Amino acid sequence: MSRLVLWNVDLTLVDVSIVARDAYAEAFQQVTGRPLVKLTQHNGRPDSEIVFEMLALNGIVAEDAHLPKFLDALAAAFGARRKRLAKDGRMMPGAADALKAVAKLDGVVQSVLTGTIKSNAVHKLAAFGLDRHVDFEVGGYGEEVYPKATLLQVAQGRARKKYGGTFDGGNTVMIGDSARDVQAARIAGAAMIAVATGRSLPAELHEAGADVVLPDLSNPSEVVAAVAGLTSPARRAR
Repeated sequence: MSRLVLWNVDLTLVDVSIVARDAYAEAFQQVTGRPLVKLTQHNGRPDSEIVFEMLALNGIVAEDAHLPKFLDALAAAFGARRKRLAKDGRMMPGAADALKAVAKLDGVVQSVLTGTIKSNAVHKLAAFGLDRHVDFEVGGYGEEVYPKATLLQVAQGRARKKYGGTFDGGNTVMIGDSARDVQAARIAGAAMIAVATGRSLPAELHEAGADVVLPDLSNPSEVVAAVAGLTSPARRAR
């Protein structure tokens, strides 16, 4: 294996925000005993960070036990709603064809680097049949309290351990929709393909330092060409 492609999930591959909001509200009520009144924007941040901001916005003083309790409650609440995902959510344009096309590249491992906790990331992709080309074992997830750039390096280490060989900045590509995703890739030394399907404008993605900015994933040949170019032997040799 000689290429590692790490996909962001929300607003890159799927949009299940309606179901996610309901799950967050149930988890908040269960953990705090109070209704969720004020929501927070995700904007590419991990669930572990969102939990603490949500507590603060709603007047709850965070304690050490809050995070594990909240993440467990969130997993249960989201899992209970998994049958709603395909009905109330949507797959982003071209996501299935892009994953399938990238899977045909020689030596490629595809996984996810997401702010979503692992169980929920699996539910989100499985609901739309997007899980078949993804190795969830080597991904990075929202319950892991690392900055996203560090989490990218953790995923590289997991891929090395499972598949052998070297996964580094020369053969790792992240695909995501937010300026935060771009910044994480830049810090970790990985290549970045940004898609303007989230809340970051194309100009913001360019300014953050994305190697390639696409309007969406609807042209799988374009996605494959970008991945291949960014993991070419010439780039690895730099």
